[in-house]
Amino acid sequence: MPALIQHPGYSESELRRVEEKLVCRESQPQQYSYPSVFIYGHAATGKTFVTQTLLRELQLPHALLNCVECFTSRLLFEHILNQLCAHSPSPDNEFSSHTRCDSFNDFIRLYRQLADLQQQKSTTYIVLDRAEALRDMDANLLSGFLRLQELVGGNVTVIFLSEIVWEKFRPNTGCFEPLIICFPDYSKAELQQILSLDHHPEYSADLYASYINILLGVFYSVCRDLKELRHLAALNFTKFCEPLVKGEAKESDTHRLWRNIEPHLKKAMQTVYLREISSSQWEEMQQKEGELHLKGLSAHAHVELPYYSKFLLIAAYLASFNPARADKRFFLKHHGKIKKTNFLKKHEKTSNHLLGPKPFPLDRLLAIFYSIVDSRVAPTANIFSQISSLVVLQLLALVGHDDQLNSPKYKCAVSFDFIRAIARTVNFEIVKYLYDFL
Repeated sequence: MPALIQHPGYSESELRRVEEKLVCRESQPQQYSYPSVFIYGHAATGKTFVTQTLLRELQLPHALLNCVECFTSRLLFEHILNQLCAHSPSPDNEFSSHTRCDSFNDFIRLYRQLADLQQQKSTTYIVLDRAEALRDMDANLLSGFLRLQELVGGNVTVIFLSEIVWEKFRPNTGCFEPLIICFPDYSKAELQQILSLDHHPEYSADLYASYINILLGVFYSVCRDLKELRHLAALNFTKFCEPLVKGEAKESDTHRLWRNIEPHLKKAMQTVYLREISSSQWEEMQQKEGELHLKGLSAHAHVELPYYSKFLLIAAYLASFNPARADKRFFLKHHGKIKKTNFLKKHEKTSNHLLGPKPFPLDRLLAIFYSIVDSRVAPTANIFSQISSLVVLQLLALVGHDDQLNSPKYKCAVSFDFIRAIARTVNFEIVKYLYDFL
């Protein structure tokens, strides 16, 4: 008769010898797997991929679902039961679920019935991806799934996948503590190894590896997301190979290929994570480089604003990056000849653009606005509402407390390329009014 205690690392005779010493407790070592596992890490660190690959390759019974897609507890329960009983909603069954499940008590009852029918001895795994969404659902869901093994009385493990740490999950009332596993970010060498696997079949693996090395040299300091880096690699590889297609370089001419791709990678840094244009639009913009277009790839460079809002934004930029004492030089008609050296102090050697935008009061913003706008504008509520709209659009930032009604202060939150593009649309030469360009 085989031993009741089973372990792949030990022989049957050794296990039988242990069993003989555990009188009336032979079944106790045969415990289930750990009830719940919490896996966390930043986006694109392989949490879902590793879990899904292990479960599928080892053919373990499991249900894997995204908590963002299953935004109600009923959807969550029914998706789990559908996957465990291999039921797929289709036109034949009118896209209905295997069974209706409205509450956690119903889920426990239905899961027990399903486990009795299937009579599986191996562990069943329930994987809840994007588990942070559970915090916005019913209060008993998180604590219930953590203790699901105890509640159903079966061999089941719930795996939580999240981008936030367990301390952000733990209820104030206390709960069962899961086994916590951290997936760290990929190192630069690991990203190089993973991205090099996507090499183009028409080119050698060494060429693509050198391209990935160049790409990581530019983007690694600002972006370590594997998905985003993979997208950027696919987007710019055609431009990297352009000298090879034209016959102007060979695969060994690394320096020539680097000089060709460097300016395009620097431009692509302006839209990391934004995805404000599609891949085809990006390729069209690269082909039309020689044509005149607004600088900056961000969609903010093409934002549509009302006529006076553009002048308000220009005035805010001038107020943020010009010293207040220079307003007389730029906006007073009969200011006389005032040289820049008269403005400079001994300690003032750094460019205002390098120091960043400085806060300014509302009165100064309106004074500059009335000086640069072409026509006479009355200080109506419309002008003040446009200032509020610029704050909502995050083109201006309100500095200080919201209750400062007497003298609110603002900061301009746009770049130089952006404001120059806006100024072009109203034929305003902003460079002539900037203190740093005197």
